[in-house]
Amino acid sequence: MVRKAEATDPFLPPLLLPSATAHVGRRLVSRPPVCHLHSRAVTLPNQLTILRLFLTGVFVIARESGMAWGATVAAVAFGLAVLSDYLDGVLARRLGCETDFGRLMDPLADKVLIAAALVCLAWSHDIPAWAAIILISRDFLITGLRQLALSHGTVLAADPTGKTKTASQMIMIGFFLLRDASGEFFGVGLWPGWVMSAGQFLLWASVGLSIYSGWRYARAHWRVVVRSGQS
Repeated sequence: MVRKAEATDPFLPPLLLPSATAHVGRRLVSRPPVCHLHSRAVTLPNQLTILRLFLTGVFVIARESGMAWGATVAAVAFGLAVLSDYLDGVLARRLGCETDFGRLMDPLADKVLIAAALVCLAWSHDIPAWAAIILISRDFLITGLRQLALSHGTVLAADPTGKTKTASQMIMIGFFLLRDASGEFFGVGLWPGWVMSAGQFLLWASVGLSIYSGWRYARAHWRVVVRSGQS
């Protein structure tokens, strides 16, 4: 049976989870969650979020500096950034380390990473500029809608299609980055038709999901926009 934490213990939450307890002899000894042993601003998930911003900088420099093996370094940096995105969410939930910093910076770091990758791909003519503009603008508009709702005291829940949209963008970006990195290894100047077709399919799928998820989200929460126009 899990006991309640003493009110005088600053490290323990009101109710301990079974994973936060341990048996020593016949006594039940409480252990504070890992998150509470560190400063709330420098928890491991938050460090991973900051690392993702750093990796975004590495990605842009490697991609645009013209350095040797730049496309390969950029692809690796992007892959590590995506991995950090997955890990910081998992760790924040499992360790009980969800913080205001993480809630703000985690989605912001994601948007910075994706926007940077899209701009770089558009600059190198891997994807058309109009596609990058649509994908980036959609995120800005939805973020603005959420902030508008928050100003009226309403927190808008994330839509499941938004996660699908983000996954499609990651896959599409990763495809073009790996294609360019492979070109450095194998010296490919002209890719086969099926590779070009695969890239176009992923691009159109990502744009389509972005528009659909944005429309779906805006339609579900249009009352927020109407309310703001009347106040």
